[in-house]
Amino acid sequence: MSDSPPVAPLEILGPDHGGGRLADVLPSALAVLGVPGSPDPLGIVPALAGVRRIAVLLVDGLGWYQLPTAAPYAPTLAGLAATVARPLIAGFPSTTPTSLVSLGTGVAPGAHGVLGFTVRVPGTDRVLTHTDWAADPSPLRWQPVPTQLERARAAGVTTTVVSRPEFGGSGLTLAANRGGDFRGAAGGDAVATAMLAALAAGAGPTLVSGYHADLDRHGHLSGVDSAPWRVAATEVDALVARLVDGLPSDAALLVTADHGQLDIPAAHRFDLDTDPRLRAGVRLVAGEARVRYLHVEPGAVEDVRATWSEVLGAAARVRTRAEMVATGWFGPVPEEHLGRIGDVVVTCNDTYAVMASRTERPMASKLVAYHGSDTAAELTVPLLVVRG
Repeated sequence: MSDSPPVAPLEILGPDHGGGRLADVLPSALAVLGVPGSPDPLGIVPALAGVRRIAVLLVDGLGWYQLPTAAPYAPTLAGLAATVARPLIAGFPSTTPTSLVSLGTGVAPGAHGVLGFTVRVPGTDRVLTHTDWAADPSPLRWQPVPTQLERARAAGVTTTVVSRPEFGGSGLTLAANRGGDFRGAAGGDAVATAMLAALAAGAGPTLVSGYHADLDRHGHLSGVDSAPWRVAATEVDALVARLVDGLPSDAALLVTADHGQLDIPAAHRFDLDTDPRLRAGVRLVAGEARVRYLHVEPGAVEDVRATWSEVLGAAARVRTRAEMVATGWFGPVPEEHLGRIGDVVVTCNDTYAVMASRTERPMASKLVAYHGSDTAAELTVPLLVVRG
Protein backbone atom coordinates (compact mmCIF):
# COMPACT_ATOMS: atom_id res chain seq x y z
CA MET A 1 0.00 0.00 0.00
CA SER A 2 1.23 3.48 -0.88
CA ASP A 3 0.07 5.61 2.06
CA SER A 4 -0.04 8.86 0.11
CA PRO A 5 -0.91 9.80 -3.47
CA PRO A 6 2.15 9.62 -5.73
CA VAL A 7 1.83 13.22 -6.96
CA ALA A 8 -0.39 16.25 -6.44
CA PRO A 9 -3.92 15.74 -7.81
CA LEU A 10 -3.69 18.42 -10.52
CA GLU A 11 -0.20 17.47 -11.66
CA ILE A 12 -0.09 16.41 -15.30
CA LEU A 13 1.21 12.89 -15.78
CA GLY A 14 3.24 11.76 -18.74
CA PRO A 15 2.92 8.46 -20.61
CA ASP A 16 6.10 7.20 -18.97
CA HIS A 17 4.68 7.61 -15.45
CA GLY A 18 5.77 4.57 -13.46
CA GLY A 19 3.63 1.85 -11.92
CA GLY A 20 1.07 -0.59 -13.20
CA ARG A 21 -1.71 0.05 -15.69
CA LEU A 22 -5.42 -0.72 -15.62
CA ALA A 23 -4.81 -2.80 -18.75
CA ASP A 24 -2.54 -5.06 -16.65
CA VAL A 25 -5.30 -6.24 -14.29
CA LEU A 26 -6.87 -9.04 -16.32
CA PRO A 27 -3.63 -10.41 -17.78
CA SER A 28 -2.34 -10.77 -14.21
CA ALA A 29 -5.65 -12.33 -13.13
CA LEU A 30 -5.40 -14.85 -15.96
CA ALA A 31 -1.83 -15.63 -14.94
CA VAL A 32 -3.10 -16.45 -11.44
CA LEU A 33 -5.68 -18.78 -12.99
CA GLY A 34 -3.02 -20.52 -15.06
CA VAL A 35 -4.11 -19.38 -18.52
CA PRO A 36 -1.19 -20.19 -20.84
CA GLY A 37 0.71 -17.22 -22.24
CA SER A 38 -0.61 -14.76 -19.66
CA PRO A 39 2.00 -12.40 -18.23
CA ASP A 40 1.81 -11.07 -14.67
CA PRO A 41 2.74 -7.40 -15.08
CA LEU A 42 1.30 -6.53 -11.64
CA GLY A 43 3.24 -9.30 -9.90
CA ILE A 44 0.23 -10.72 -8.01
CA VAL A 45 0.76 -14.41 -8.77
CA PRO A 46 2.88 -15.14 -5.64
CA ALA A 47 0.38 -13.46 -3.30
CA LEU A 48 -2.54 -15.33 -4.87
CA ALA A 49 -0.98 -18.77 -5.13
CA GLY A 50 -3.71 -21.40 -4.93
CA VAL A 51 -6.51 -19.04 -6.00
CA ARG A 52 -8.85 -20.66 -8.55
CA ARG A 53 -11.63 -18.08 -8.66
CA ILE A 54 -11.24 -14.34 -9.22
CA ALA A 55 -13.84 -11.56 -9.05
CA VAL A 56 -12.86 -8.24 -10.62
CA LEU A 57 -15.08 -5.28 -9.65
CA LEU A 58 -14.75 -1.97 -11.48
CA VAL A 59 -16.34 0.93 -9.57
CA ASP A 60 -16.98 3.74 -12.03
CA GLY A 61 -15.46 7.01 -10.81
CA LEU A 62 -13.62 5.65 -7.76
CA GLY A 63 -10.25 7.23 -8.49
CA TRP A 64 -7.24 6.88 -6.21
CA TYR A 65 -7.76 10.46 -5.06
CA GLN A 66 -11.38 9.75 -4.13
CA LEU A 67 -10.43 7.05 -1.59
CA PRO A 68 -9.63 9.49 1.26
CA THR A 69 -12.78 11.48 0.46
CA ALA A 70 -14.90 8.33 0.60
CA ALA A 71 -13.23 6.96 3.74
CA PRO A 72 -15.62 8.50 6.33
CA TYR A 73 -18.58 6.85 4.56
CA ALA A 74 -16.85 3.67 3.43
CA PRO A 75 -15.08 1.93 6.33
CA THR A 76 -14.46 -1.29 4.41
CA LEU A 77 -12.83 0.59 1.56
CA ALA A 78 -10.84 2.68 4.03
CA GLY A 79 -9.51 -0.43 5.73
CA LEU A 80 -8.55 -2.06 2.45
CA ALA A 81 -6.97 1.16 1.18
CA ALA A 82 -4.75 1.20 4.25
CA THR A 83 -3.52 -2.37 3.74
CA VAL A 84 -3.96 -3.84 0.26
CA ALA A 85 -4.20 -0.89 -2.18
CA ARG A 86 -1.84 0.39 -4.84
CA PRO A 87 -2.29 3.05 -7.54
CA LEU A 88 -2.62 2.22 -11.23
CA ILE A 89 -2.75 4.44 -14.31
CA ALA A 90 -6.06 4.14 -16.15
CA GLY A 91 -4.83 5.36 -19.53
CA PHE A 92 -5.65 8.30 -21.79
CA PRO A 93 -8.19 9.67 -22.25
CA SER A 94 -9.36 8.99 -18.70
CA THR A 95 -12.93 8.15 -19.58
CA THR A 96 -15.24 5.19 -19.05
CA PRO A 97 -15.48 3.62 -22.54
CA THR A 98 -11.72 3.81 -23.09
CA SER A 99 -10.90 2.40 -19.67
CA LEU A 100 -13.48 -0.39 -19.81
CA VAL A 101 -12.03 -1.64 -23.08
CA SER A 102 -8.44 -1.26 -21.86
CA LEU A 103 -9.38 -3.39 -18.84
CA GLY A 104 -11.23 -5.93 -20.96
CA THR A 105 -8.61 -6.34 -23.67
CA GLY A 106 -5.42 -5.80 -21.67
CA VAL A 107 -4.03 -3.41 -24.30
CA ALA A 108 -3.58 0.35 -24.68
CA PRO A 109 -6.28 2.52 -26.34
CA GLY A 110 -4.44 2.91 -29.62
CA ALA A 111 -4.63 -0.84 -30.23
CA HIS A 112 -8.26 -1.37 -29.24
CA GLY A 113 -9.49 1.82 -30.90
CA VAL A 114 -12.05 3.02 -28.33
CA LEU A 115 -10.22 6.32 -28.12
CA GLY A 116 -12.67 8.54 -26.27
CA PHE A 117 -16.15 9.03 -24.91
CA THR A 118 -17.19 10.21 -28.37
CA VAL A 119 -15.15 9.88 -31.55
CA ARG A 120 -15.58 10.56 -35.22
CA VAL A 121 -16.36 7.62 -37.44
CA PRO A 122 -13.60 8.07 -40.05
CA GLY A 123 -14.79 9.03 -43.51
CA THR A 124 -18.08 10.44 -42.18
CA ASP A 125 -19.41 13.40 -40.23
CA ARG A 126 -20.89 11.04 -37.66
CA VAL A 127 -19.87 11.17 -34.02
CA LEU A 128 -20.12 7.84 -32.22
CA THR A 129 -21.03 7.98 -28.53
CA HIS A 130 -19.58 4.76 -27.16
CA THR A 131 -22.03 4.55 -24.25
CA ASP A 132 -24.99 4.67 -26.69
CA TRP A 133 -23.44 2.27 -29.20
CA ALA A 134 -25.52 -0.60 -30.53
CA ALA A 135 -24.46 -2.54 -33.63
CA ASP A 136 -23.20 0.17 -36.02
CA PRO A 137 -20.29 0.16 -36.49
CA SER A 138 -19.81 -3.54 -35.82
CA PRO A 139 -18.17 -3.94 -32.39
CA LEU A 140 -15.98 -6.78 -33.67
CA ARG A 141 -14.62 -4.61 -36.48
CA TRP A 142 -14.45 -1.36 -34.52
CA GLN A 143 -12.64 -3.09 -31.63
CA PRO A 144 -10.64 -5.93 -33.23
CA VAL A 145 -8.53 -7.11 -30.27
CA PRO A 146 -9.59 -10.38 -28.58
CA THR A 147 -10.72 -9.77 -25.01
CA GLN A 148 -9.14 -11.33 -21.95
CA LEU A 149 -12.44 -13.08 -21.26
CA GLU A 150 -12.25 -14.72 -24.67
CA ARG A 151 -8.72 -15.87 -23.91
CA ALA A 152 -9.81 -17.19 -20.53
CA ARG A 153 -12.80 -19.04 -21.90
CA ALA A 154 -10.69 -20.64 -24.63
CA ALA A 155 -8.43 -21.96 -21.86
CA GLY A 156 -11.33 -23.55 -19.98
CA VAL A 157 -12.05 -20.76 -17.48
CA THR A 158 -15.72 -20.13 -16.64
CA THR A 159 -16.29 -16.43 -17.45
CA THR A 160 -19.15 -14.15 -16.42
CA VAL A 161 -19.89 -10.43 -16.82
CA VAL A 162 -22.17 -8.66 -14.32
CA SER A 163 -23.40 -5.20 -15.27
CA ARG A 164 -26.56 -3.16 -15.61
CA PRO A 165 -29.28 -5.04 -17.55
CA GLU A 166 -29.52 -2.41 -20.29
CA PHE A 167 -25.84 -2.92 -21.17
CA GLY A 168 -26.35 -6.53 -22.23
CA GLY A 169 -25.46 -6.90 -25.91
CA SER A 170 -24.41 -3.25 -26.28
CA GLY A 171 -21.53 -2.31 -28.54
CA LEU A 172 -19.42 -1.28 -25.57
CA THR A 173 -20.08 -4.54 -23.68
CA LEU A 174 -19.14 -6.58 -26.75
CA ALA A 175 -16.03 -4.49 -27.33
CA ALA A 176 -14.85 -4.82 -23.73
CA ASN A 177 -16.22 -8.11 -22.45
CA ARG A 178 -17.21 -10.47 -25.24
CA GLY A 179 -16.46 -13.99 -24.14
CA GLY A 180 -18.30 -13.76 -20.83
CA ASP A 181 -21.83 -14.88 -19.99
CA PHE A 182 -23.80 -11.71 -19.26
CA ARG A 183 -25.87 -11.29 -16.11
CA GLY A 184 -27.85 -8.10 -15.63
CA ALA A 185 -27.83 -6.50 -12.19
CA ALA A 186 -28.87 -2.99 -11.19
CA GLY A 187 -27.71 -1.63 -7.83
CA GLY A 188 -24.93 -2.65 -5.50
CA ASP A 189 -26.79 -5.43 -3.72
CA ALA A 190 -27.83 -7.06 -6.98
CA VAL A 191 -24.28 -6.78 -8.35
CA ALA A 192 -22.88 -8.47 -5.23
CA THR A 193 -25.48 -11.25 -5.38
CA ALA A 194 -24.84 -11.96 -9.06
CA MET A 195 -21.06 -11.84 -8.73
CA LEU A 196 -20.98 -14.18 -5.73
CA ALA A 197 -23.37 -16.62 -7.41
CA ALA A 198 -21.25 -16.71 -10.55
CA LEU A 199 -18.09 -17.08 -8.49
CA ALA A 200 -19.52 -20.08 -6.64
CA ALA A 201 -21.05 -21.74 -9.69
CA GLY A 202 -17.86 -22.47 -11.60
CA ALA A 203 -16.59 -26.04 -11.23
CA GLY A 204 -13.01 -25.10 -12.14
CA PRO A 205 -11.06 -21.87 -12.75
CA THR A 206 -13.54 -18.99 -12.71
CA LEU A 207 -13.38 -15.31 -13.63
CA VAL A 208 -16.21 -12.87 -12.86
CA SER A 209 -16.07 -9.26 -14.06
CA GLY A 210 -18.47 -6.81 -12.39
CA TYR A 211 -19.33 -3.14 -12.95
CA HIS A 212 -21.04 -0.59 -10.72
CA ALA A 213 -21.87 2.92 -12.00
CA ASP A 214 -23.62 4.92 -9.27
CA LEU A 215 -20.65 6.73 -7.69
CA ASP A 216 -19.65 8.20 -11.04
CA ARG A 217 -23.22 9.24 -11.81
CA HIS A 218 -23.66 11.13 -8.56
CA GLY A 219 -20.25 12.73 -8.92
CA HIS A 220 -21.23 14.04 -12.34
CA LEU A 221 -24.66 15.24 -11.24
CA SER A 222 -23.89 16.65 -7.79
CA GLY A 223 -20.12 16.78 -7.36
CA VAL A 224 -17.48 14.78 -5.54
CA ASP A 225 -18.22 14.68 -1.79
CA SER A 226 -21.76 15.99 -2.27
CA ALA A 227 -24.50 14.42 -0.15
CA PRO A 228 -25.65 12.08 -2.98
CA TRP A 229 -22.03 11.13 -3.68
CA ARG A 230 -21.54 10.21 -0.01
CA VAL A 231 -24.62 7.98 -0.11
CA ALA A 232 -23.25 6.32 -3.23
CA ALA A 233 -19.88 5.81 -1.52
CA THR A 234 -21.68 4.09 1.37
CA GLU A 235 -23.44 1.80 -1.11
CA VAL A 236 -20.14 0.97 -2.83
CA ASP A 237 -18.72 0.10 0.57
CA ALA A 238 -21.60 -2.27 1.25
CA LEU A 239 -21.06 -3.92 -2.14
CA VAL A 240 -17.35 -4.43 -1.49
CA ALA A 241 -18.02 -5.68 2.06
CA ARG A 242 -20.48 -8.29 0.76
CA LEU A 243 -18.00 -9.49 -1.83
CA VAL A 244 -15.19 -9.72 0.71
CA ASP A 245 -17.37 -11.57 3.23
CA GLY A 246 -18.70 -13.96 0.59
CA LEU A 247 -15.43 -14.95 -1.07
CA PRO A 248 -14.84 -18.71 -1.21
CA SER A 249 -11.59 -19.83 0.38
CA ASP A 250 -9.97 -20.39 -3.03
CA ALA A 251 -11.04 -16.99 -4.39
CA ALA A 252 -9.71 -13.46 -4.62
CA LEU A 253 -11.32 -10.06 -5.20
CA LEU A 254 -9.70 -7.31 -7.25
CA VAL A 255 -11.34 -3.87 -6.99
CA THR A 256 -10.39 -1.09 -9.37
CA ALA A 257 -11.86 1.88 -11.27
CA ASP A 258 -11.87 3.53 -14.66
CA HIS A 259 -10.96 7.13 -13.70
CA GLY A 260 -11.26 9.78 -11.01
CA GLN A 261 -13.24 13.02 -11.17
CA LEU A 262 -12.77 16.76 -10.71
CA ASP A 263 -15.42 19.35 -9.91
CA ILE A 264 -15.29 22.09 -12.56
CA PRO A 265 -16.29 25.60 -11.38
CA ALA A 266 -18.48 27.76 -13.60
CA ALA A 267 -15.70 30.33 -14.04
CA HIS A 268 -13.45 27.67 -15.57
CA ARG A 269 -15.82 26.65 -18.36
CA PHE A 270 -15.37 27.67 -21.99
CA ASP A 271 -18.17 27.09 -24.49
CA LEU A 272 -17.15 26.33 -28.05
CA ASP A 273 -20.76 26.76 -29.24
CA THR A 274 -21.04 30.37 -28.09
CA ASP A 275 -17.56 31.58 -29.03
CA PRO A 276 -17.25 31.92 -32.83
CA ARG A 277 -13.47 32.00 -32.55
CA LEU A 278 -13.49 28.39 -31.36
CA ARG A 279 -15.74 27.28 -34.22
CA ALA A 280 -13.70 28.84 -37.02
CA GLY A 281 -12.20 26.17 -39.25
CA VAL A 282 -13.64 23.31 -37.17
CA ARG A 283 -15.76 20.82 -39.09
CA LEU A 284 -16.62 18.42 -36.28
CA VAL A 285 -16.04 18.19 -32.52
CA ALA A 286 -15.77 14.98 -30.50
CA GLY A 287 -14.20 13.85 -27.23
CA GLU A 288 -15.64 15.39 -24.09
CA ALA A 289 -15.33 18.49 -21.91
CA ARG A 290 -11.82 17.79 -20.57
CA VAL A 291 -10.40 16.37 -23.83
CA ARG A 292 -11.59 17.76 -27.14
CA TYR A 293 -10.97 16.19 -30.53
CA LEU A 294 -11.22 18.84 -33.26
CA HIS A 295 -11.61 17.63 -36.84
CA VAL A 296 -10.86 20.64 -38.99
CA GLU A 297 -11.40 21.88 -42.51
CA PRO A 298 -8.65 21.07 -45.04
CA GLY A 299 -5.55 23.15 -44.39
CA ALA A 300 -6.88 24.64 -41.14
CA VAL A 301 -4.85 22.70 -38.56
CA GLU A 302 -2.36 25.42 -37.71
CA ASP A 303 -4.96 28.21 -37.69
CA VAL A 304 -7.26 26.23 -35.38
CA ARG A 305 -4.38 25.30 -33.15
CA ALA A 306 -3.21 28.91 -32.87
CA THR A 307 -6.70 30.25 -32.18
CA TRP A 308 -7.53 27.70 -29.50
CA SER A 309 -4.14 28.25 -27.86
CA GLU A 310 -4.76 31.98 -27.74
CA VAL A 311 -8.34 31.73 -26.43
CA LEU A 312 -7.69 29.03 -23.82
CA GLY A 313 -4.24 30.17 -22.76
CA ALA A 314 -2.99 28.36 -19.66
CA ALA A 315 -6.29 26.47 -19.33
CA ALA A 316 -5.29 23.82 -21.88
CA ARG A 317 -2.62 22.36 -24.12
CA VAL A 318 -3.45 22.36 -27.83
CA ARG A 319 -1.55 19.83 -29.93
CA THR A 320 -1.83 18.03 -33.25
CA ARG A 321 -2.81 14.39 -33.64
CA ALA A 322 0.74 13.54 -34.69
CA GLU A 323 2.15 15.13 -31.55
CA MET A 324 -0.30 13.30 -29.31
CA VAL A 325 0.40 9.94 -30.91
CA ALA A 326 4.13 10.56 -30.67
CA THR A 327 3.89 11.15 -26.91
CA GLY A 328 2.88 7.51 -26.51
CA TRP A 329 -0.20 7.92 -24.30
CA PHE A 330 -2.37 6.01 -26.77
CA GLY A 331 0.28 3.36 -27.30
CA PRO A 332 0.90 2.35 -30.93
CA VAL A 333 -2.03 3.49 -33.09
CA PRO A 334 -2.70 1.53 -36.30
CA GLU A 335 -3.58 3.46 -39.42
CA GLU A 336 -7.26 2.49 -39.26
CA HIS A 337 -7.63 4.07 -35.81
CA LEU A 338 -5.86 7.38 -36.46
CA GLY A 339 -8.93 9.09 -37.92
CA ARG A 340 -10.81 8.60 -34.65
CA ILE A 341 -8.46 11.11 -33.01
CA GLY A 342 -8.97 14.77 -33.85
CA ASP A 343 -6.63 16.65 -36.17
CA VAL A 344 -6.18 18.89 -33.13
CA VAL A 345 -6.40 17.57 -29.55
CA VAL A 346 -7.19 19.89 -26.64
CA THR A 347 -6.33 18.59 -23.16
CA CYS A 348 -7.50 20.74 -20.26
CA ASN A 349 -5.29 21.73 -17.34
CA ASP A 350 -6.19 22.35 -13.70
CA THR A 351 -10.00 22.44 -13.31
CA TYR A 352 -10.90 23.82 -16.75
CA ALA A 353 -13.24 22.36 -19.36
CA VAL A 354 -14.58 23.15 -22.83
CA MET A 355 -18.33 22.69 -23.15
CA ALA A 356 -20.45 22.29 -26.27
CA SER A 357 -23.76 23.61 -24.98
CA ARG A 358 -25.73 23.35 -28.22
CA THR A 359 -24.28 20.36 -30.04
CA GLU A 360 -23.97 17.82 -27.21
CA ARG A 361 -26.67 16.40 -24.99
CA PRO A 362 -28.17 19.20 -22.84
CA MET A 363 -27.02 17.67 -19.55
CA ALA A 364 -23.42 17.41 -20.72
CA SER A 365 -22.74 21.08 -20.00
CA LYS A 366 -24.67 21.11 -16.71
CA LEU A 367 -22.73 18.45 -14.82
CA VAL A 368 -20.63 19.30 -11.78
CA ALA A 369 -17.70 16.86 -12.05
CA TYR A 370 -15.82 15.77 -15.17
CA HIS A 371 -12.82 13.69 -16.20
CA GLY A 372 -10.93 12.72 -19.34
CA SER A 373 -7.69 14.68 -19.18
CA ASP A 374 -4.23 13.66 -17.97
CA THR A 375 -4.08 15.00 -14.42
CA ALA A 376 -3.20 12.60 -11.64
CA ALA A 377 -6.67 12.99 -10.13
CA GLU A 378 -8.28 11.67 -13.31
CA LEU A 379 -5.74 9.09 -14.43
CA THR A 380 -4.85 7.38 -11.15
CA VAL A 381 -7.11 4.55 -9.99
CA PRO A 382 -6.79 2.06 -7.13
CA LEU A 383 -6.21 -1.65 -7.18
CA LEU A 384 -7.33 -3.49 -4.06
CA VAL A 385 -6.38 -7.18 -3.84
CA VAL A 386 -8.20 -9.35 -1.27
CA ARG A 387 -7.88 -13.12 -0.74
CA GLY A 388 -10.77 -15.24 0.46
